[in-house]
Amino acid sequence: MTTDHPVLSPGLDLRALAGEAHRVDDDIRALRKDFVEAHAEEIYDELTGGRTRYLRIDELVRAAALAYPGLVPSEEQMAAERSRPQAEKEGREIDQGIFLRGILRSPQAGPHLLDAMLQPTPRALKLLPGFVETGVVQMEAVRLERRDGVAHLTLCRDDCLNAEDAQQVDDMETAVDLALLDPSVRTGLVRGGVMSHPRYRGRRVFCAGINLKKLSSGDIPLVDFLLRRELGYLQKIFRGLLTDGSWHSRSSEKPWMAAVDSFAIGGGTQLLLIFDHVLAASDAYLSLPAAKEGIIPGAANFRLSRIAGPRVARQVILGGRRLQADEPDARSLVDEVVAPEEMDAAIDGALARLDGEAVVANRRMLNLAEEPPGEFRRYMAEFALQQALRIYGADVIDKVGGFAVGAR
Repeated sequence: MTTDHPVLSPGLDLRALAGEAHRVDDDIRALRKDFVEAHAEEIYDELTGGRTRYLRIDELVRAAALAYPGLVPSEEQMAAERSRPQAEKEGREIDQGIFLRGILRSPQAGPHLLDAMLQPTPRALKLLPGFVETGVVQMEAVRLERRDGVAHLTLCRDDCLNAEDAQQVDDMETAVDLALLDPSVRTGLVRGGVMSHPRYRGRRVFCAGINLKKLSSGDIPLVDFLLRRELGYLQKIFRGLLTDGSWHSRSSEKPWMAAVDSFAIGGGTQLLLIFDHVLAASDAYLSLPAAKEGIIPGAANFRLSRIAGPRVARQVILGGRRLQADEPDARSLVDEVVAPEEMDAAIDGALARLDGEAVVANRRMLNLAEEPPGEFRRYMAEFALQQALRIYGADVIDKVGGFAVGAR
């Protein structure tokens, strides 16, 4: 029996074959990049009916797969990818990153896509009547409770110390939407819940960052986690919900506060960069171990230099420096530091200060000045591709392999 399959050919140089396959992939991806960059507006207009429909990023890549076969992976190809651990995937999300980079870079399609991500989610709209009536929504990763005009978002994944995964992102975006949609809510508070984890039993923990066990198992998707997180609930906290609104504002915004107990690792520290007030217990610490993990820490590279200065930003992001909440360099990230036993009283005082008539208008102007939407869009365009490449890097696969068994 004869075969043309090269793997069965005697004396075949498998290393050379792998190199040739990689070269072919690179050539095809270069063509995809050029095509999207040349036709981004045309593609986007076709998929959105001339920008008359808002499609979220997951809806957009699915629509593109149907309208332009081969440009992005099909749903069948992505379903196969989702069934595999990260080390065994074919890296098809890189093609999604190429596509979304081109769309986000586009001067008309990019802003429209950002606006699409600021729309309330269907899940939140479905839960809104019940939340308005009862003031409580319990989800797997977040408990939302309205008390005296404050939306308390409590991170409650005590099985993994509030490490982030797709479920947490979905629950957080739902909770943020509900807080912004409910007219009875004036301010929002994000705090970690009390843990049952043996190492922190009975203590509150803010966030342990990305769930590396889920990354190793292939359950940290580019579109539904890494990009949805940045363009979804984080931007909604920062800029508000895009609504029909009125002539004086196209968004519904409210002030937000974070209270940090124990630690804010990775994505936890990234969150602090967008809040109006950050309170931390004196024994808490902050870190962005992105270089150690091999990935990009969301939009922290975009924000931290502005907030903490370029030297501190490089020490934290590139060198893995850990900041204690009460040390001088942490004060650019943390507004107020108190003893752990004083946290509850300090939270009440800070919330009262945020509950002013002019706070919303002034935070809007501060955010516009500090982070113009166009600059954020350009950063996220490049992030879409670079993060896709990083999660398939051999170093990342190797490092997260140790988390394949057992919780973080």
